[in-house]
Amino acid sequence: MTTRRKFIKQSALGVAGLTALNCSALGVAQDFQAYTSNRPIPSKRTFVSDAVEKTIKNVKKGINNKELAWMFENCFPNTLDTTVDYEIIDDKPDTFVITGDIDAMWLRDSTAQVWPYLPLVHKDKKLKKLFKGLINRQTKCVLLDPYANAFYKDVTRPTKWKDDKPTPQSGIHERKWEIDSLCYAVRLVYGYYKETGDTSVFDADWDKAMRLAVETLRTEQRKSGTTPYYFERVRRNKNVTAPFSGKGRPIKPAGLICSAFRPSDDGTMYPFLIPSNLFAVESLAQLSEVYKTVFKDDLFSKECASFSSEVLQAVNKYAISEHLHYGKIYAYEIDGFGNKVCIDDPNIPSLIAMKYLMNEAFYDSEVYKNTRAYLLSDDNPYYFKGKAGEGQGGPHAGLDTIWPMGIILRAMTSDSDEEIVWCIKQLMNTHNGSGFMHETFHKDDASKFSRSWFAWANTLFGELILKLYNEKPKLLKSI
Repeated sequence: MTTRRKFIKQSALGVAGLTALNCSALGVAQDFQAYTSNRPIPSKRTFVSDAVEKTIKNVKKGINNKELAWMFENCFPNTLDTTVDYEIIDDKPDTFVITGDIDAMWLRDSTAQVWPYLPLVHKDKKLKKLFKGLINRQTKCVLLDPYANAFYKDVTRPTKWKDDKPTPQSGIHERKWEIDSLCYAVRLVYGYYKETGDTSVFDADWDKAMRLAVETLRTEQRKSGTTPYYFERVRRNKNVTAPFSGKGRPIKPAGLICSAFRPSDDGTMYPFLIPSNLFAVESLAQLSEVYKTVFKDDLFSKECASFSSEVLQAVNKYAISEHLHYGKIYAYEIDGFGNKVCIDDPNIPSLIAMKYLMNEAFYDSEVYKNTRAYLLSDDNPYYFKGKAGEGQGGPHAGLDTIWPMGIILRAMTSDSDEEIVWCIKQLMNTHNGSGFMHETFHKDDASKFSRSWFAWANTLFGELILKLYNEKPKLLKSI
C-alpha cells in the first residue's frame, strides 16, 4: 500500500466514529451524554504532539462545563489526529495536510489548521518540524501553479475535475484563483519565522515561490484589462464558474487585485474581493520585512512595500462608503465602476475576520466596527435566524444555512464577554451531539448539517477556547 493510501485509510478510520454519530436521535443522545472522547485511538492518529496533549489537559482543567471541555478535547487536536501526512523527502521535512473529508490540501486550510499550534513549537521539536515541512510543501505547491488553490501530494495524480477548463495539471485538485491562497502561504512562514527566529526555511525554492506569488498578484491587478487566467466548470454548481468564458465580470483597474473566487471556493460577483485585498496588503508588508531583514534585498523589499501601500490606498478610496444606517462600512466586493456588494463570507478572510487575521494598521478600526455591526444585523441578507440558532451564512451551502466558523469568528473578534458566551452557547447547541464543528447547519434544525469532518472548523473552535483560557480564564470557567 502506498504512503498516501495508508494515510487516507488511517485518517478515515480515525473519523469512523465521528460519522457514525450521524444516526438516530437516541444513539446520539446516549453518546453525547457520556462525553466519551471522539478522538481516534492513539495508534490511529496521524500525528502526535506531546505539547498539544499537555495543552489539552491544562485547558480542560480550566473549563467547568463538562460538555464544553469534551468539545475542546475533540476539536483542538483534530487536525493532528486526522489530517497530517509527515515524512522526510529529499532530506527535508515535508508535511501534507488534507482539509478533512476531501483528499486534498488547500493552501488556506492547511495554514489555518495548524496555526493554533504555532506557539507550542518551542516545547515540541516534532511540532516544529511539522511546520517546517508544511512550509516546504506549500512552496512546492506555489511553484507548481500559483493560481491553484488545492493540491494532491502525489504530483502525478490527475484531478477529479478533469472537465474543468483549462484542465489542471497533474498534482492539482482545483485551480480556483483566490488571493488568500498565496497570502496564507506568506502568513504561515512569517508566523513561523517571528515565533522561532529560524531563517532556514527561506531557501532558494521559497525565494523563487514568493517572487512568483508577487508576480501573480501584480498580474491580477489587470491594469492592462487582461489576464491569462480563466476558469470554467462544466459539471455541476454554477456558483463555481466564472462568467464571460471564465474571465469574470469586467473591472475598471483601480490598483486592487482581482480574485476569481472567495474563500468559500464560490465565484466572486465582482472581482475586487476586499477582505482578500486587505489580506494581501498585510502579506506584502510581511514579505517586505523578510526580504529586508533576512535576504538584505532592499530592491524587492521596497517593491513589496510599495505594492502593499498601493492596494491599501485603493481599498480606502474605492471600498469604503456611507451606509444609510451604519455610517462608513467596507464593501465585500467591488468592480471599480462604482458597483458593490455588501455581504460577507463566513470563512476566512472575511470582513469580520479582519480583526482576528490582520494587524490593525492595515484596516480602519472605526469602519470595521460599523461593518461588523451591519453584518450581524437583519440588514445583512445572509444573516439567518431560526429555531436552532442564528449567524452568518452565504451562497455556498444555500439559504438558511449558518456557518459555525462565522459564530467562532464573531466570538474571536468580540469585545463583549456577554457576546462571547452567547456565541459559545450557540456552538454548544448546534454540534448535533457529535462534539465537533460542521461546515454549516440549518437555522431551524442543527441535525441538517454539511461536512461531519471539517478539520479547520474544529481546530478554529479549539483556538477560540485556548484564546479564552489564556486571556479570559474567569469567563471560560463561568460558562
